[in-house]
Amino acid sequence: MPVLMALFALAVPRLVVLVLWFFTSWFRGLFDTLLWPVLGIIFLPTTLLWYSAVQHWFHGQWTLWPIVGLVVSLMIDVWMRHGRPSKPPRREQSSRRPVPA
Repeated sequence: MPVLMALFALAVPRLVVLVLWFFTSWFRGLFDTLLWPVLGIIFLPTTLLWYSAVQHWFHGQWTLWPIVGLVVSLMIDVWMRHGRPSKPPRREQSSRRPVPA
């Protein structure tokens, strides 16, 4: 079950953050102001989830594995925002027909 929840969190991290925010006490006491979680939901949702996981499961100790997880979560967030392939530009059809020789 935890593996399924982790895969779900990678697929739709904003939804997971909102569910945790409204239905659990997962984020209670982690932030001094509401600004950081709101910015995390908007810009870096996977990193926000990983930061809160480090605070809960590693007791806030930033050793090797929490830092590796932070780098991976940042890469996922950046890839999700900027790494998607865009549609190729459309070639405009010219209305002029070639002149026969």
